[in-house]
Amino acid sequence: MAKTRPTPDAEVKRLEEDASRKKNWKRWGPYLSERQWGTVREDYSADGSCWNYFPHDHARSRAYRWGEDGLLGISDRECRLCFAVALWNGKDPIIKERLFGLTGPEGNHGEDVKECYYYLDSTPTHSYMKALYKYPQKAYPYDQIVRENATRGKIGEYELIDTGIFDSDEYFDVTAEYAKAGPDDVLIRITVANRGPEAALIHVLPTLWFRNTWVWGCTHEGCTLKPRIAAVSDTELQADHPTLGRFHLVAEKEPEHWLFTDNETNQERVAGVENFCTYTKDAFDRYLVHGEHKAVNPKEYGTKVAAHHEWIIPAGKEKTLHLRLFSDAEPPKKAMGAGFKKVFVDRIAEAEAFYQRVLPPEYDAPSRAMARQGYAGLLWSKQFYHLVVEDWLKGDPNMPPPPKQRIEHARNREWKHLYSRDVLSMPDKWEYPWFAEWDLAFHMIPFARVDAEFAKHQLLTMLREWYMHGNGQIPAYEFCFSDVNPPVHAWACWRVYKMTAPRGKRDVKFLARAFQKLMLNFTWWVNRKDPHGKNLFAGGFLGLDNIGIFDRSAPLPGGGTLSQADGTAWMAFYCATMLSIALELAQHDPVYEDMASKFFEHFVAIVEAMNSLGGTGLWDDHDGFYYDMLHQDHHSTRLKIRSIVGVIPLFAVEILERSVIEKLPGFHKRAKWFLENRKELARFITYLEGDSETAQRYMLAVPSKQRLLRVLRYVLDPSEFLSPFGIRSLSAVHREKPFVLNLEGTEHRVTYVPGESDTHMFGGNSNWRGPIWFPVNFLLIESLEKYHHFYGQDIKVECPTGSGKMMNLKQVAAVLRKRLVSLFLADKAGKRPCHGDDQRYMTDPHWRDLILFYEYFHGDSGRGLGASHQTGWTALAVNCLEKSDALHALDH
Repeated sequence: MAKTRPTPDAEVKRLEEDASRKKNWKRWGPYLSERQWGTVREDYSADGSCWNYFPHDHARSRAYRWGEDGLLGISDRECRLCFAVALWNGKDPIIKERLFGLTGPEGNHGEDVKECYYYLDSTPTHSYMKALYKYPQKAYPYDQIVRENATRGKIGEYELIDTGIFDSDEYFDVTAEYAKAGPDDVLIRITVANRGPEAALIHVLPTLWFRNTWVWGCTHEGCTLKPRIAAVSDTELQADHPTLGRFHLVAEKEPEHWLFTDNETNQERVAGVENFCTYTKDAFDRYLVHGEHKAVNPKEYGTKVAAHHEWIIPAGKEKTLHLRLFSDAEPPKKAMGAGFKKVFVDRIAEAEAFYQRVLPPEYDAPSRAMARQGYAGLLWSKQFYHLVVEDWLKGDPNMPPPPKQRIEHARNREWKHLYSRDVLSMPDKWEYPWFAEWDLAFHMIPFARVDAEFAKHQLLTMLREWYMHGNGQIPAYEFCFSDVNPPVHAWACWRVYKMTAPRGKRDVKFLARAFQKLMLNFTWWVNRKDPHGKNLFAGGFLGLDNIGIFDRSAPLPGGGTLSQADGTAWMAFYCATMLSIALELAQHDPVYEDMASKFFEHFVAIVEAMNSLGGTGLWDDHDGFYYDMLHQDHHSTRLKIRSIVGVIPLFAVEILERSVIEKLPGFHKRAKWFLENRKELARFITYLEGDSETAQRYMLAVPSKQRLLRVLRYVLDPSEFLSPFGIRSLSAVHREKPFVLNLEGTEHRVTYVPGESDTHMFGGNSNWRGPIWFPVNFLLIESLEKYHHFYGQDIKVECPTGSGKMMNLKQVAAVLRKRLVSLFLADKAGKRPCHGDDQRYMTDPHWRDLILFYEYFHGDSGRGLGASHQTGWTALAVNCLEKSDALHALDH
């Protein structure tokens, strides 16, 4: 019998059907968080101590208000009906229903997950998904992890692997796979493999439940009626929901028990008061761990149900469960049998075919494997995010009123308009069970390769009136919507616009919609973040976790102000991007010519201020670098810290094609007049190469050619910024020569720290003092390619500095791409720098092919640090793989 050949365009067709709303292929996906406890949304405390208000210990017993969580799970896009895997090894003090980690106060470096799990595959419609969780057979060391991290200083987190719990291979590999036979027909395969040397016991509980929307008395959920799940046979459940409809969960084999309860809070356990319902959320834990058989409903109905399987799996063997979740409107002819297996075979083959189409043909097997896991992490981190700030502040009708202090002092109280009930791209389903706006902008660059419509929709969502503030500010992230992230949203819109269609077929309506709202945001920046009206900006945090000497989100010592090299450069970057967008839109509608002129003149003004205000602006001619300037008591001090802050000015570069400008006579005339009549503003801007009458392209940039070369000398110096794995966020020169400033009797110091930060600034999470971060590296690479497009062979630099090896800037960009990619590719010994020296990732067949895309990376060794699954912006690694010259590379 001939094998079925996969249809290369099967997944593409599903994307098209979903985008045109012919079929709702994205209704089901990995939208279920792996942590809802400890989040801002669940915090109803008087003092905003979210980590303490809803701790992990309460998570099994308290119904969540704004979301749900589970292990390797899925839900519909409104998180009404959820499915996930629960586990118990017979030794843990609780069953494993969700990931465990430390809260901010408990961690020695901020909140952090302490588990081993991996996203292995996903298509953009989630027609096929695969993920892995490593579950210890010994008792999970909850107390040990908390206790040990509490005793450590800032350097060195204590992880689950560090406890030695995996050293004897006594663990289970639990793999969850999902395959769609239709938009509302999801096949589930759960495989449990015993990696240990002896037979071991495990309880496996595939769990189906409804998010609790009925108890609060709120109306915006669209469901105040209580749904119901009931058994209709020994192998089938029926789940009825007022808005979702009727679904069925069918098991291939009858479990030992169907366990039923309700997704309701155990008030007696968490508050010491009488329960208002008989069966509570933690019933399965009480039933298994504590032997309370009366905890579950014997009448076999409820809002939370688990199929209980108790297995003893021999050493080296595995067992598999098959289940199927489908709607009443889309019932399969036969739920199980040969057709079940064929759906998985077909979807896996179609996933392979889809990525064959997406990934360049020159990729070798290791590069393909890396890219697939990068995309898997990105796609698995799409999450249902629900928050109505006004309702969160005032509380729900059926609940006790929250403390009065919330209205006046609660975080985000000035964002009462914010209303979110969307699937959003998260930086990480654990550490960030909430969106972060500048992270999301970077996510959309790799997303654009696999799901253009999702990328565009996400970018527009952040600009919608129920997210964007009336004053034009884009919400930063849930912990503080009013914080200030780098203004990269316009760049992401512009990049996605160009990436998602060839010229002539691009989505001009998308770009115009984005531009209109971005105008509001740009105006907010100009009005709020230029304290003296001199085009020198002070944005505060700006995403850089206080790489500077002060906490820039707090008032500066002595009431001083700071002119930030990065803040000002980000605004030049924003301005130049808006100029390019306006010029593009002007080709379709001349109305935009005036806006192009506005951004052109504003860009020149910012660059002039940065390079020459007060003499030399933020440029230090002696060092050949850009620095922040502290202003205090009519005195200004240049803060000579060589950090990524002084490299960001290189990002503000745009190339203007003469052929485009000549089609826009209004803009052409205005720009020519400006450059001829305002020479004092244009003198520090590289805007023209060659004779103005013959030049084919113009360049707008912050640094002149000479200043660009001087900054690059630092950037490409191994003793300064250039690491074997990318560009450090702080020059290594500060390892031996810390920057020290004495101010008002207090010493302020910045020292190069290549890994975890040793400072408590910004909540103890100040990680920009040396490590490698993908976002800024990616923007630097793009900028170097733009400079090369303009200068060509006219610019060659030593790379590395002092090596005598001369390269053009395109080749330098390729070197940086290769160094970033090398973090995830195994060398001949099997070592991936991102995993450090852990031998299991080098030699163990059950670990060596697993890749984690960390938040940031050690500036010297490349070891992954911070959130271990921040595949959001670190998924930019797959874009770095795209150019073959980054793979093969200038070594010969």
